[in-house]
Amino acid sequence: MFDIQHYTSFVAAILVFQLILGAGTIAILNATARNGHAAGFAAVAGTLAGDFVFMLAAVAGLAAVMAAHPQLFRALQWAGAAYLVWMGIQLLRARIESTERAEPHRHPWVYFRQAFAVSITNPKVVLFFVSFFPLFLKPEASTLTLMAMMLHVTALSLLYQTMLVLLGNGLAVRMRGLPFARRLATRLAGVALVGFGLKLARDIR
Repeated sequence: MFDIQHYTSFVAAILVFQLILGAGTIAILNATARNGHAAGFAAVAGTLAGDFVFMLAAVAGLAAVMAAHPQLFRALQWAGAAYLVWMGIQLLRARIESTERAEPHRHPWVYFRQAFAVSITNPKVVLFFVSFFPLFLKPEASTLTLMAMMLHVTALSLLYQTMLVLLGNGLAVRMRGLPFARRLATRLAGVALVGFGLKLARDIR
């Protein structure tokens, strides 16, 4: 679909990444728990804006590589599969602790800036997109396919992060204070990423 190969795995992988309690998710949960829905949605907007900047950079670079260096593109696919497996192993090994912390009332714009800064200063984000996208592209794919992939990531991220905000302050507080639940979700995400990486590596031609 949309010239994206392994489309079901592509969508499933995006959803798994959303479930990982990373810095962006913590910023959204913190804003919602401490200052309500307006702050939470501001943090969502900041996170999406930062991710979109990195996606644009990744898409521009991948389009050039696909056109001029097909062998390098295949190498990127292998690197992407290895990166998914590595991320999964890191999640399986990660220590998860409680992150209770007080937060004074602030304007939503503050949370937008914080979430944007968290996203835009995280080098793992651009590495993720450069490694992740080639796994679901054919060497002859067009720029439109890359744009469709960006829209999928943005739409699914928006849907999941909006759900986080709408579920309210109570869930945010519980998630931040329950290391067991966070540990279980992290471990399951790790297993899923290792599985995705191995499956996609097997299908690289």
